[in-house]
Formats: sequence, C-alpha cells, structure tokens
Amino acid sequence: MAEPKQRPSRPGVSRALTPGPEKSDHSQRGVCVFDCRPKSTEATGRVIDIRNLDYNGFLKAVSKEFSIARNETFVLTTTDRREIGTDIFDQLEDGKTLHLLHSVDQVLPMATQERIEYLPHYHTLVQSGMYEYYASEGQKSLPYAFAELIDNALSATADNTGVRTIDIRLLFDESQGKPAVVVLDNGRGMTSKQLNNWAVYRLSKFTRDNGTFQSDHTGYSRPNPVPRSLNSDISYFGVGGKQAVFYIGQSVRMISKPAGSPDVHEFVMSKEDFERKEKNKEEIYSGVILNRNPGVWSHVNSAEEPFLQSLIQEEVGKESFTAVVITGIQPEHITYLKQHFSMWTRELAHIYHYYVHGVTGNDLRDPSGKSPSNIDIQISLVEKSPRLPRLVNLREVDNDMQTLYVSSSVAVFEFKASAEGDAAVEGLLRYHPFLYDRETYPEDPYAMPGPADDDDEECVVLNAEGRGKRPIFECFWNGRLIPYTTVSEFEWCARPKKGASVPLECYNRISGVLFANDRFQVSTNKLTFMDLELKLKDKETIFTRVVNGQEQRVKIQREFVAWLKDCHEHFDKQVKFMGFQGVTSRSDVTTKRLQSPWACFRAIRWDGKTFKSGDYVKSVKTQPILFGSIVQFLLYGHHEGDVYATGGHVQISMEPKELYDEVRIIPITKIDRQVSTAAIKRNIEEELAKLPVKLEISWPEGNPWPENSARPAGTLMGPIKVEILNKKGESMSRLPVANNSAARKLLIDLKVIWHSPKGDVQTNSHIAMYSSKWDYWFKKMENLTKLGKYTLRLQTILNENNSSEWAGKCLPHYTLNFTITEGNAEAFVLGVVPTPVHVGVPFSLSLEFRDEFGHLAQPPSDIKPQLECSSLEVTSEKTAVKGTTFTIKDIRMRGTVKNHLNKTHTLKVVIPGLKQDSQTTELNVHPGLPHTLVVLPDDDVVTIENGTPVGFRVEVRDESSNVTTHSKLIVRCQLQGLPDLLVDAVDCSNTGSGQLFGKPVQVNNIKEEKILTAKFDIPSQQAVACVERTLRVLPSTRVSRIEVHRRDDGSDDVMVLQNLERIDWTAGDTLGSLCYRLFDEGNRLVPITPKLAPKIKVNWTASMKVAELAQGQLPSVCVPTLVQGEHFYQVSFQDQFTVNTSFIIVPRADEPDRLRVSLCESTVRMGDTLSGNIYVDVVDQYGNKTDTLNAENMKNVSVSADGLDTATLTMEWQESGSCVLVHGVRFMRGSPGQRDLCFKYQGFEEFARIKVTAGQPTTITLLDPPELPLQVLNGHGLDTPFVLQLSDEWGNPSPDQRVIIAMRTRSPQLKIKSSVMSRPVDSDGRACFMLETVTAPKGQYELEFRGSFSKSSIAGPVVKLNVIPDPNKPVKLTIEYDSKAMLPAGGTLTDFKVTVLSEEGGIVPNINPANISMLLWKGSSTGSRPPQGATTLRCSKPKDTEKDDCFYFRDKAIPERVGKYTVQFVLCLDKTKALWSHQYELNVVHGKPVKLVPDTPPSTPVVSNSNTLASRTLVESLCLKIMDDYNNPAGEGIDGHVVVTVRSCGGGRVRDLPVFEGKTSSRRYTLTNGEALITGLALMENSPGIDGGEYILDFSLDIPRFEPRISLAPFLLPFRFYNDVENQKIMATLSKRKDRLSQSIDIYRELFDTNKQLIHELQNQVHNAGQKEAQLEADLRMNDLDITQLTSESAVKAVISQKQAALERIKSQPRRKCTMPDPFRGSPNVLGKIAHLALVEDDDVAKVISWHLLGDMDCVVTVTTAAARRIYDDTQGRQQVIPLETVFWRPSNRPLPHIRNGVNLFHPVGNPVFVRDLLIFPKHAENCNMVFSSLLGDTILMDDLDSANEYRKRVVQSKVQCPTLLTRQGDRIRSNGKFGGLQNKAPPIEKLRGQVFGAPLPKEYHTIQKHIELLQQYCLARQKAGEVKSEYDCHVLYMQSPEMRKKEQELHQQEAQLRDIEKTLASTPVRVSPGSTIKRPAAETDESAHTPSKRARRKARRLQGRQLPE
Repeated sequence: MAEPKQRPSRPGVSRALTPGPEKSDHSQRGVCVFDCRPKSTEATGRVIDIRNLDYNGFLKAVSKEFSIARNETFVLTTTDRREIGTDIFDQLEDGKTLHLLHSVDQVLPMATQERIEYLPHYHTLVQSGMYEYYASEGQKSLPYAFAELIDNALSATADNTGVRTIDIRLLFDESQGKPAVVVLDNGRGMTSKQLNNWAVYRLSKFTRDNGTFQSDHTGYSRPNPVPRSLNSDISYFGVGGKQAVFYIGQSVRMISKPAGSPDVHEFVMSKEDFERKEKNKEEIYSGVILNRNPGVWSHVNSAEEPFLQSLIQEEVGKESFTAVVITGIQPEHITYLKQHFSMWTRELAHIYHYYVHGVTGNDLRDPSGKSPSNIDIQISLVEKSPRLPRLVNLREVDNDMQTLYVSSSVAVFEFKASAEGDAAVEGLLRYHPFLYDRETYPEDPYAMPGPADDDDEECVVLNAEGRGKRPIFECFWNGRLIPYTTVSEFEWCARPKKGASVPLECYNRISGVLFANDRFQVSTNKLTFMDLELKLKDKETIFTRVVNGQEQRVKIQREFVAWLKDCHEHFDKQVKFMGFQGVTSRSDVTTKRLQSPWACFRAIRWDGKTFKSGDYVKSVKTQPILFGSIVQFLLYGHHEGDVYATGGHVQISMEPKELYDEVRIIPITKIDRQVSTAAIKRNIEEELAKLPVKLEISWPEGNPWPENSARPAGTLMGPIKVEILNKKGESMSRLPVANNSAARKLLIDLKVIWHSPKGDVQTNSHIAMYSSKWDYWFKKMENLTKLGKYTLRLQTILNENNSSEWAGKCLPHYTLNFTITEGNAEAFVLGVVPTPVHVGVPFSLSLEFRDEFGHLAQPPSDIKPQLECSSLEVTSEKTAVKGTTFTIKDIRMRGTVKNHLNKTHTLKVVIPGLKQDSQTTELNVHPGLPHTLVVLPDDDVVTIENGTPVGFRVEVRDESSNVTTHSKLIVRCQLQGLPDLLVDAVDCSNTGSGQLFGKPVQVNNIKEEKILTAKFDIPSQQAVACVERTLRVLPSTRVSRIEVHRRDDGSDDVMVLQNLERIDWTAGDTLGSLCYRLFDEGNRLVPITPKLAPKIKVNWTASMKVAELAQGQLPSVCVPTLVQGEHFYQVSFQDQFTVNTSFIIVPRADEPDRLRVSLCESTVRMGDTLSGNIYVDVVDQYGNKTDTLNAENMKNVSVSADGLDTATLTMEWQESGSCVLVHGVRFMRGSPGQRDLCFKYQGFEEFARIKVTAGQPTTITLLDPPELPLQVLNGHGLDTPFVLQLSDEWGNPSPDQRVIIAMRTRSPQLKIKSSVMSRPVDSDGRACFMLETVTAPKGQYELEFRGSFSKSSIAGPVVKLNVIPDPNKPVKLTIEYDSKAMLPAGGTLTDFKVTVLSEEGGIVPNINPANISMLLWKGSSTGSRPPQGATTLRCSKPKDTEKDDCFYFRDKAIPERVGKYTVQFVLCLDKTKALWSHQYELNVVHGKPVKLVPDTPPSTPVVSNSNTLASRTLVESLCLKIMDDYNNPAGEGIDGHVVVTVRSCGGGRVRDLPVFEGKTSSRRYTLTNGEALITGLALMENSPGIDGGEYILDFSLDIPRFEPRISLAPFLLPFRFYNDVENQKIMATLSKRKDRLSQSIDIYRELFDTNKQLIHELQNQVHNAGQKEAQLEADLRMNDLDITQLTSESAVKAVISQKQAALERIKSQPRRKCTMPDPFRGSPNVLGKIAHLALVEDDDVAKVISWHLLGDMDCVVTVTTAAARRIYDDTQGRQQVIPLETVFWRPSNRPLPHIRNGVNLFHPVGNPVFVRDLLIFPKHAENCNMVFSSLLGDTILMDDLDSANEYRKRVVQSKVQCPTLLTRQGDRIRSNGKFGGLQNKAPPIEKLRGQVFGAPLPKEYHTIQKHIELLQQYCLARQKAGEVKSEYDCHVLYMQSPEMRKKEQELHQQEAQLRDIEKTLASTPVRVSPGSTIKRPAAETDESAHTPSKRARRKARRLQGRQLPE
C-alpha cells in the first residue's frame, strides 16, 4: 500500500485539494471546506487542520483561510445542509467535507465533491457463507436481482402517504446510448451519509449509522406488526443492492434527493473504476459523492449517455426520489429480458403480489377489480425503432401463481403460528375443488411440460393429481416471496396414512401461503429461509386458528379436518358410480401395484346425465376416435355400493364388433357427452358394409372335385384359386378399419382334415397371402393317400394373430367333403401263425393283400399258393377267401424234431403273379400228440427183494417217435397181486419221460416170494396202448421184529412182554432181568453180533453197556415214586429201518407213612374266614395217597390252633378226592403273624402254617402327635411330617394299600402346599404328609385327615394350626433419602437408606447385601420395572453408627448428563423372584459453570488481510455456551458479553497484532442465558500482523451484573495469519489437514493410552491374583492340606466334593437333636425357645440339664416385652415367654463355693463345675448367657450322688451357701439339701420326648468346613488368576495383532505427516519479524494426563472398535 502524504502540521494552514481531501494519517484531523457562497467561483476545497482548535478557533481559521470580513455572515454546513455548531464541531471526523454558505438554504453555485470510503462491513465475512447469491440458477435468477432493487424502493417509499411509484425502465435503444436499466422511485431519498452507507457492503440496517454525527444515531426501530407483515421493511442486509447491480451490469450511478434537502447527491461505482484504482495502487473502496442542484447535467458525457440528460431533467420539481442507473448490461441479460419479458415480469408480480394487490390478493372474480394497495410498480422496455415500447404494470399481471391460487379457490382456512419470542407466521390454506372431470388446482403456465403421452388411453390415471407432489405452502417474508423456500406440510394438515374422514385426494386440493415476520432468518439474497420450517415444526410452536381476525385456541388438526370435509361436501362436484358388481384386476396396467383392486359398476351419473352398461358412446381427444358400447365402469380401490369419485375408467366394446373386435379402457373424462345415439349407430352401419362375407373358389386346371366325390389313394388335388368378396361383390385383401394405415391384412388358411377312426388328423395346412396377380393361390396336393373321408376347409384369417374370428363372428370360409379309397393289390403280408406248431397237427396260414400305399386290397382271382420247407415235410389241403384275407388251411408238418426249443424252421409261401410274390416266416415246431408208451427195461420178468426199489423208466412218443409232452400227461403203474393195490405215477407233462417205483417196494407180512403184475398206462390218453411187466418179490433178510422177555434169577420161566403190554408195579421199586431177541421178515432168528448190539436203544436210560447188549440183556427199569399216570417204556433197533417194541408200567402206592394237609389259601385277615378248603389225607413215604382214611374213620381227625374260632370249624368227607375237607377256619384274637394248625389221626400228626394279617381298617391315628395347636409361620412349612397309621378294630396296623388318606383344610383361607394332598398307605399302613408351605392370615385353623376305601370313608385326626406372620419374609422395601437435595451432574448422589419390611411389619434381618441393588436410568418412571440397559449399583457398607439391618447406598456418582433420571431398588429373593420398590424420579442439574466452549469444535482458521471478505473471516458462525465440567449447559440466568480479543501464542506483548474490522482490537457479543452467537468475525482489510504467524482468539466473559463475579476459563481458538491470499489458501488447506490429522492422532493415542492403562491394570491384577493364590496356598499348608494334589481347578473341585461328602456324612450321622418346634424363632426381637438356644456336648449332662429345666424348655425368649406380648396374644396366652427387658442379671465371676480368695477351702471330689459353663451358645451368646444365668443361677454339676453329698457337706461346714447340685447320673440335690424321689431323679433321655438340648457338631465338622472355605477361596483365586492371565495374554496378543500394528503404523505415519505440516506451517516466511511458529495452547494440547480417567477406561473396549478417520 502507498504511504499517505504528510499533512501540514501547523493549525490553520491549508492547501487546495482536487477533487477532495486525501486521507490523513493518525496524527492529523482536518476537514475539507468548499466555498459555496454565491459570488465564489472556486471549485476546489481547502483542508483546514482542526487538530488543536476549538469551535471558535475553527471559525477564525475558516475566516482567515477564505478572507472573510468581520461583518460578513456565513454558515458552515455538512453536505447534508446540517449547520456546524459547538456540539457538532467536536464530532467532526477527519476528512469531513463542509460547505461554506451564506445561508443554510442557499442554492449551490457549483457542484462539490465529497470523498467517501465504503470499506465492506465485517458481515461480509460473517454471512458470506450463508448462501451464494443467485448460485446455480441461471438466467431465472435475473428477476430476483430486480427484486432486490424493488425491495430498496419499497423501503424508501414506505412513508409515502400517496401513491408509491416504482418505475423500472429497460433502455435498450442504442441510439440513446449504451443499454441501461433505471430503477426510479418517489421515496424519501438518501442523504450523502446514507448514500455512503449504501456503498458499504454488508452494512445492514441494524448496524448502519445514517446520521451525520454520532449524536444523530438512534438505531434501528422495528415497525409495528401489520397484516401479512406488509411493512415494506425489506431492505435489510446491505448486500442485495450491490449484488444486484453488479449482477445486471458493470456500473451503477446512484442519484438521490432526500426529502427537505435542495441538493441532489450522486455517486458512481463501476468495475472499470475498481480496476483502475487497483492498477494505480489507489484506495479501492473510496470514491466521491457529487453534491449538485436538481436538473444539472453538465457533468454527464452526453455522447455516451444521452438518456441520462433526460433523466436528470426529470429531477426538477420532485420533493424526493432515488434513481439507480445501471449500465454495462450483460449481453445475455439483454437477450433474456427482451425474449422473456412476460415471464420475468410475471415472476416479479408473484414476488410482490400482496404488496401490489393488498392482503386479500388478486381475485379475478372480483367484479370491482380495485386494489386497496397504493403501490404502483411499472416496467417499460424501450427498444430501437420501429419496435414499439413494451409497458406492463405488475397490478395488471393476471397469470402469476398467487393470482391463479386466489382466483381458483373457493374457501380459506386462516391460522397463525407462534414460535419462540415474537416470531410469528400468518398462514392460510385455500381449497381448489374438483369440478366433474378436472381438478381446479392451478398449474404453473411456465412450468416445464412433462413428456407427452402419444396414446393416453394406455395411461392409468387413478384420480386427478391436483397439487400432486408439490409442497403446500409458499413462503413470504415481510410480505415478499422467498422463492426457493417452500414448506411441504405440517403434521396437522398432512395426508393421513389411515382412517381419513374425507377422501385422500382432498388433501391434494389445498394450497397455502405462510407470511413470516422478520424474526425468521433469510439468506442475504432473500432466496431462502434459514430456519423457518425447523422452527415451525418445533414442538414448542403453537398453532391457532384465525376466524374473522380473531385467534382461537382450538385443536388445529380437528378444525382443519372439519373445514376440509365441509369444502369437499359443498364444493367438489364428482362422478357418482352406481350398481356395484364386484372387484376385478387389470393386467393391462403396467404398474403392478395398480393392477388391483378395481371396483366394477354398471352405471355412472355425471353432471346430470346417466351412462349405463350397453349404452353407445363416442370418445373425444383420443387417437383414433372410438365408437362402442359401454361394458362397465372401473374405479380403483376397495369400494362397495354407490360411491362418489373424482374420476375413473370406462370399458368400451368397440363397434362394430365385426370390424374391430376390441375392448378398450379410457378415462371417463374422454366420453363425448354431446353426440347422439343415432349418429353413433349410423357410423356403425357404414362400417359394417366394408366387411368380407364369402369366398369364391375356382380350379385353374379344370380338375374340380365335386362335393362328396371319391378318389383313389394318390390322386392329385389342385391347384386352387380363392377370392374374398364383400357384400358388394368386391374382391378384398385387407380388413377395413377406421384408419387405413392401421388396416389388418387378410390371409386364407387351407386345411385338409382326414377323418380317421381314431379322430380327425390334419394332413395339409397352407396359408396363402394375397397377390395382385392371382389373388390367393394354393398348389397341387399329392399326399392324399390315406383311406377315409376328408374335408377341405378354406378359412379367412387375420395376418396379425391368425384369428378366424373378428368381433365374435367367423370370417368367410369354404368347406369341401370327399373320400379316398384303396388301389389294386400289389403285395401280400403273412398273418401270424399260432406257435408252436406240433408235428402232424394241422394249422392255417392267412395272407393279406395290399396296394402300393400299404392299404388292404382284394386278393387276385385264381391264386395257387406254394409252400416250401427244407427240413420238414409240409402238406396242405385247401384254401379260403374272406374279404381281403386269403387263408391256406390244414397245413401239416412231419419229421424228426431235435432241439426244438432252440431251433426254428423256415416256411416259404409263394403267390405267383404279384410284384412281391413270396414271403417267409419262421416256425417253432414241437413234437406232436402222444402216440406210443415205452417202458424200460424191456424184460418181461423183473426180480427184487422186498424193501428195495424197482426203477421202471417210461417215455411218451409221438407218431414220428419224438419224445413228446402234453398237458396232464401222467403215466401210472399199478402192482397187481397184493391185497392193497400199490400204485405209483409220474408226471411227464413237461419232459415226456419219468421214473416209476424209484423208492423201495414194501410188501407187508411177506414170508415167502410173491409174484406181482405191473401195468403201465396214461389215464388222460386212452388212445395210447397199455404196457405190462411181471415182478417177482423175495422176503427181506433185515431185522424186522424185537422180542423183550423177563427171567427171574434161578428160574427158567420166561415172561415175554408183548408190545404195549400194561404192568402194575410198586412205586419206587425196580423192574430188572430184562432180555431181548431179533427176527427178520421170514421170522428167522437174527444172531446178535457186536455190530448189531450198539443199534439197540431204550428210552429209560442213556447209559447202556454194549457187552450186556451183545448178550441180549437190557438195563433195569426204576419205577417212579409217584402214583401218577402211566409210564411208557420202549426198546428199538435203529438201522436203515427202525424196529420198535414197548410196554407200559403203572405205579401203585406203598404202605401208609404220614398225614398230608393241603391249603388252598395260606393268608387270612383277622376276623375273616379262610377262603378255600383244607384237604387232609394219608400218604406213603413218597406222598402217594393211600386208602387208609375213609368216611368211617374220618371222625378220628382233630384240628387245633392258637386263637382258632372252633365255632365255625367244620370237617366232611370228600368222596371224589378220598380225603377229609376242613373249612370255616377263623382267628379272632392276637396279633398278626404266623399261626400253626395242628392235624392229628391215629398217631399221625401234621402242621399247616397260616399267615394272619390285620383286620379290616377302621381307624386312622396320628403317630407321635405334636402338641397342639402347632405354631407355623405364614409362607413356611413344618419340619416334622405328619405320619398317619391305618389300624383295624384291634389296633393292629393295617397295610391295606387300597385305602387312600387325603389331607384337606377346613377353612378356605388356609392354603397349604404339599408334594401330595392324598396318597395310599404304604406296606406298613402308614401315610406321610409334609407341609411344605402354609399360607393364611394370622389365626388358628384346622387340618383334617380322612381315609377313603371304595365308597366308604374312615375318620382321621384333626390337627390345629396356629398361623403367625413370617418375620423373615420380605414384603416391602421402604426408601429414605433427601428428596430436596440438589443433584449436580458428575457429583455424588444423596444417601439412600433401604429397609426391608416383613409381613409382621418389622425389619427383616440377615439379608445378604449382595441381593439388593439400586437401578438407575435416564428418563421418567417406566411403571413397575426398569427398562433394559439400566445401570446397577451395589449397596455400601454401613457405618459404625448405622443399623446393620438397613442398607445404605452412598457415594454413588451422579450421571454426567443433566435431565430426568429414575431410581428403583430391588431385592432378589431367589433366581426367579424379586421384590421391587417404587420408582423415584431424580432431577440432575448442571454443575458449577467452569468454562466457555463451543457447541461444535471449529477448525483452525487461516486468514489473510486481502480485500476478499471470505479470506479475512475468522468465524462465520460459532455458538459458545457456558458449560460445567461435563459439558452440560450451565449458563442459565447468566447474561453479559463475550469479549473477543487477539493475543499472541506466547502470551507476551507483541507488536502488530491483527485487528478486527473497524480497526478494533476487540469485539463484544451479547451473552444471553449463558449462550452467545459469534457471527461475522473478520479481520480488517490490510490488517497488521506477522505473515505466517499464529495467534489466538481469546473469547472471554464479561458478566458485570452477576454477583459474585464469575471467573470462567475462556475459550481459545488458534488461527494463522498471512499477507498472501494464495499462501493463505495453501495454508488453510494444510491447517484443515492438520486439524483432521490431530483429531485422528488424538483418537489413536486415546486408544493406545487406554490399552496401555488396561494392560497395566491387568498386570496388577495378575500380580495380585498370584499373591492371593500364594497366600491361600500357605493357609492350606497351615491347615494340613496337601497342595501337591491341587494341580488344577478340577482337582481342587474334586477335593472340595470329597470334603463336602464328608460333611454330609457327619451331618447325617445320628446326633442328639431337639425336636421341639420353634415357629417363633427369627421373628423380630425373638431369640427362640430355651431348648434351641444352647447345645450340650455330653449326653448325660444334656439329659440332666434338660430335665432340670424341663418346665422352661418351651419358653420363648424375646428381646422386648412388646415382642413377648405379641406372641402371648397370638397364642391366646398358651405360650410362655420371657422378655430380656425384665430379666435381672448381674455379671458375676464368683468362683465355685469351695474356693475363697483363690484358695481351695478343701479338695473336692466329683469334678464340680458350674452348669452354665457347660452350655454352648451358637448365637446371641451375651443374651443367652443372661437368660441361662437367671434360670440356672450357680447350679453345679458333679460326677455322682456321693461326691455331690460330700461336696455339699463340706461347703456347708465352710459356712458357705451351697447351690443346687446335679450329677451326671441324673440325681439332683436341691439348694435346701433335699434329694431322692422321682422328682429329683432324671428319667431316661428317651422319655424327654425330644425336649433336650441338642449336641453340637463334632470338631471335625468345623475343621472340614474351614478346609472347604479355604479350598473354595483357593479355587476361585486360581480361576480368577487364570481368567486375568488369559485376559492379559489376549490383550497383549491383541496389541501385537496385525490390526493394531497397522493402527500403530498409521499413527506413526500421521504423526510424521503432522510434523511435516507443522514444519511447513512454521517455515512460512515472515515479512515483519522472525517467524513465530506456535502450537495450540497448552490447555488444549496438554498430554500430562497420561492415565485416562476411570470413566474413560470404561470405554476402552468400545474405542478398539471405533472407526478411525483416514
């Protein structure tokens, strides 16, 4: 930049400047004064230095400078004619231009120039990024540029009381100068200051100072609200005017005359001037305002701008005005403005519709046509002659969209939307009805047309689109259109998805307008809203309806739907569909989702006219025009009955059908409603005459085929010529249609059909096309060779689809019927010969003759067939003819046939005279019929031995001696000469031969030779002769008979045992001396040889001696001992044939030996008679019944038994069994068991044992009944089961398992749970019931047991239960906390105290703290259960001062985010049950405000001091908020300012710090509720600063009115500063890249730091786990456990299992227990019964102490009297109680009586010891010690009674009181010395009935339990160590994985890239001073916090899966 020239330093000295004063330096303060007095001729101003002058000194300096006389009056004014006074003088700025005048209102004698600066305002940077003006909209944006100029004009004319004129002139007449655009208004004009402000870019009306001096500035005042916000306050940002003029052209001249001023101010700004100044190194943003008189145009170049002269001349007489003259118009703009004049003027009319026409808009239906608006906007276009000027007034435009909307609507719905603050929107909805066949919703006439449909009948239009997908609302801002912003809809006026009360298409018939006030932000070019839709759709926005100008707070959606429904019912004119026929689908629709459903209707009513099915209709606007009849009407959707719709479709059957045969579907709107039915019919008849009617056939070669003619096969047919004729006889080849271009060609289809027996067969098919030479021609057909009837059919068909029909009628056709017959015979075919052929058997052979085509033909006459066969003789006798069949009969074949199954014979047949005269056939020839029977051997006499086979072979042969076969060919042989005829037969049907008598021939009783005759014959073949042979049979020499005989020793008598002889013999005796002999068939004795002897077998023994058998001896027979049945004995000779002989032995009884008693039943119930009888008889030694006992001597039999009822005993003789029958046995007393019945007879005695069981069950008793009533806790069960015994009437247990015992309650309130409620008794007659749960209100109840057997019942006992509340059952959680406590985010929650209450209302003790949890989640209460994802917190340990039975949740972290939270507490009772508390809502508020941070971290700005605002912008828009430590907004109620300053990174003072726009070093922004919006923060152009230097923007807080003053950390934003724009761009790119890399590196480092910390923690955990494991190993060694076996977790668990099993064994060992029930134990303030409070180790000691305290053992010990009273009341006073509050107890360490002062008075015997010292208290030791001390006192235990008496005597002699003495033997000496008697002797321990102190578990149990605890801890420690080690190894492995190594490499790469970028940034050349590369402040980049916080480490795992930036 050029250095400013030095000003004079002396006051009052001036020099002339042209054209005005130069800019002074910082040490100068001067003004430029022009001498404008009437006589002055000086045109230059003089600079006067007023640096050290006051007002009077200034006047003197002026007087001196301009040589003004003392007596001359003058006035000094500004260029705005503001007189300079004392108050104004002090406000004069350096370089100000003043006028020296004679008076204030003096006319300027000449023009003056005022130098101004119009440096763009800093908003240039702040708001430049909102929207680029006119970006990407092409020439369409030109109207919006004019709109910016109109906005300024409207603002300028806002105060006009008359007509507000805005004149836009387009001067495109080249003869009048260069093209120019002039915008002229009659507004208030601009002063020179205002004109200067206009030149400053981005100087909005909120920040501009229109006053000449600071004291004149009043600030912006928002206008009052007016309807539709038509306040003309639309010149807003200080941007649009400059953007518009330089978008239109390249130069602008501003001419303005303010109201009340005589001067005109003129200012010129041009692109050319800017370029010149830049080239000359001058100030670019500086210029000169020309102050002149109106009408003076001497400064204008008349040659270049002649039009400007006339424009200036118009200034004369105007009070005020402003003219904007734009030149250098872009050529493309000129073309657009000329060619599209109507379109862009229409767009302007749209933008300012409501300014031009008023709040109601332009309604063309209004007959008055008057507009309430006083705004007149006129546009003129002047072109070179001869073209006439074009002139349009925006009021006259009638096709802008708002006019179309207003004029086509029928109803309006007005509403208002109120947003935050005073932001308001007036809105209205208009309804555009449907009128019969069209939607009236207007279309944009200038919208781009869619693609035209060539055939719109194919287009399915479900309904008229109406608005379609266009948004509803156009948006206006302060009354003018914001064109690029629309609002599609609001939720309350949106089209519902379901359940609409009006048709959905009604929602497409509304248009809308939104009129927003200036509380809604728009872009600087006023093309888009910034936040309108967002604010309107905010849930806080309130919509109200406006009726007659009054707001109504109603439900806007309900009002809108009602309004829409009313509009639909009153204004829509629709089509009525009638006669619903059903639903169909349409396949002609291409869109699949629109193919169904379509409702079908018979008729419609449309605009008063009815159309129904069958009516003739004509279409309009279709190609072609359609004529037809209505088939049906179609409407898309689900409909039933008559409905109204906006449109639909009609299905038309085109007429005439004969011509078209087509059904078309068109929209209903295309029906011609004006045409008559007669006209339609007339058109149809004319079309019908063109149709073809017949075919004409001709035969060109003169060979016609008449109807039904016959032709031989192969006759040629054709050629054929065919013509198609219509009714007029005209030949035709096309089917005529309405449009010839679419005519359909006709073809002739020829088909020849053969009517075969199996059906019609098509033999020929040809299609002929038309030829102009020969019409339709068909060639000859040569394939008519098949016989039968034929039909020739000629059919006219269509070329398109080969259809023979058109419109339901057949096209012309021709039919010819004929027959094809067979030709002459030329060959023959042999018929089938039945196979096989047998030798000599005649057969026939048929022949068929055929013509040349294979058809059957008549045989020729005089046929002489010839038969030939080379291997056999063939003969035939005659022939026969039948039809076409010729048969040769009686053919015979003779000869030898060998291998006939595999060999065939060829038979040749020759017919002389045929073309094919011979045929051969293969025959299979088999042997013939049976003829001869042959028997082999052929000897006449055959000799055999009896029992051997003969072996005759037979063969059956035919007449040629071939062995033959035949069906049923059975050869029979009969042996004649025996009494029994022997017959044998063989079947030769398959083989022709066989074997007879191949088995041995056996002749019975043959003693000598026998002559027999064998006769052979075939019964089925009588013609075959019989054959006979003679057979000679000799007797056999083999053994055929055995003889058995017995010879007594010493006797020669032989007793031969005949076969099957019966022998009686004494049972148990032996039959010996048995021998045998062998005989053959001739009865000859066969010698017994050693070879034959082993073949002898007997059936009574397996061990036989061969030597004895060889001597003919047989083994002895042992007779059975039982006289029972017959016994069969057999002797057999087993050779090839077996020979047997046998005998039968019947045993007989021996001598009587004993009595035998037989019982049918051995069991009888007590009192019942034994079922069945008892049989008594006398038997021998083997138990065989003898005949000793009979009916006469049975009276000597006697019976006796214990408990036998002889009254019912009877005896009688049973004749059938020969025994005594005893019955009526019954037992009536005694216990069940075995009873012996004693039977006696004549010295014989026998016993019978009978089992006697219990009698019939009659009673049920309760074994070991407890003391009633039983005390039971509600919800609990009983430890002792109920055992019930079933008994008979004698009290014997009855095990009758048919009896079922049931348990039931007598009160419905008592609910019991048991594993079974009824069960049968067991084998002991017992039934056991365990009460698992008893549930009932407090009180006494009865439980009844009853048995049932069959239909009878057995009464049982009744048990009384006293149910008391369970003091240990949690039923409620009570929560105590400070509900008023403040909960700051990130702090500590208030303490929560949780108490668990029982049924009894008291506190439940002994609850595991791990079972109770606190759940915390964000949000309101969710009901009874928390949502998924709620945070679980555990309770804290109670303090020393807190109760142990309550749970405390303290020091719990408050969530870091503010909002509503909910807590709930839960107690886990078991795995499935839990007790939940109520839900409590907490309000987490923000913490202490600590910092100022942005919503979104901004990137590092990189700026330069160039003239481009975007390059100097530091912050476009940045929202800063006061936050707490956790980034929660914490600035509510804090108001003040945010002060932005620039400081160096080092913190020290640095010269040449950059400054903001306006040369300020700081900027202030308003802070409201802790939030400040920083916008448009930019550096001054040519701002000082170090090139490449890094600075920090310091955003500090200034809150003066807040006490105490808040000291919050400021927000620091580093930025880089450059002098070079290009370098700045490069560095900006690098800075952005640096920011991205820094962010990525931070994420990587956070990931690696967190993982390192995690590894460190895991290492510590591994170390701690190892130490824990080592410590436990040492403890295990100290407890004598071998750790060498504990090598694994499974081994440890195995040892634990062994130890637990040992514990169970110890626990299961019999041990003394107190069985007395104690239901009160565990209740609040209840210790339990005395018997359960102590344990005693020794049995004798336990017995005597329990007996001594027997009266107190049942007493319940309570802590308080109230608890005792409660038990007393619950048990109605039956339970004795003792409260500790009433027990007097004084601790005493007094020694035994024999000890005084530590010295024994004597040496006692018997081991005296205090009884209380022998008691072991498992719980409540102190309280128990107090109770038992009061009960036992100083009672002493001794060994025996003698030592006790001796001890008492010695104590008493020592003058000491002796207490009661007890002995281990059970004796008691009272304190008064009395002993003896039952009252002083303890009974046996069994008689105490469980009221005895229990025995403690052995010490081994506790040792093992301790071992188990250590082992479990060791197991958990090993498991934990393994898990931690595994997790540590996995994490280390993960850190070494390729993925993490890749991330580490990426980190190093990015760090290297970041260092390179920082190095590049740091090495940027510095022009003023050495470079100062800095980093971000340490507050932002401090890496000292190496250890991430605990909250951060919780996210370690999530960080590992986080997507890192590239």
